[in-house]
Amino acid sequence: MFNAITLSQIFVTDQDEALDFYVGKLGLEVKVDQDLGFMRWLTVCVPGEPGREILLEKPGPPAMDEGTAEQVRELLAKGATGGWIGLTTDDCRKTYEELLAKGVEFTQEPMERPYGIDCGLRDPFGNAIRINQPTRSA
Repeated sequence: MFNAITLSQIFVTDQDEALDFYVGKLGLEVKVDQDLGFMRWLTVCVPGEPGREILLEKPGPPAMDEGTAEQVRELLAKGATGGWIGLTTDDCRKTYEELLAKGVEFTQEPMERPYGIDCGLRDPFGNAIRINQPTRSA
């Protein structure tokens, strides 16, 4: 029936700040940055893996009225919107050290898990991000 998930969305309150974080610090690349008049359509993806995009969307029209957008911004600041991103890497500890050097603040250091090694952080807007180095099957 379906072939792939191609687009996911998270809320951000400042798209330029989101670009600085997701592209400048995490190393993702801009897939689409287009002014649609009623909103800015801004997506990022993992370099070399353009099939899956993350829409960095500001709460507001056309999806919601200003009152609802304000409620979403308040929940976002608390980390309570439920938005999160999972990224994989070949070396979680190395990625952690590289991102620390860029000023990324982590909520959890790399830890051994049954499924691999992972760590956690939040973006500047409160969205949770998990970085995982999956266990390799024998």
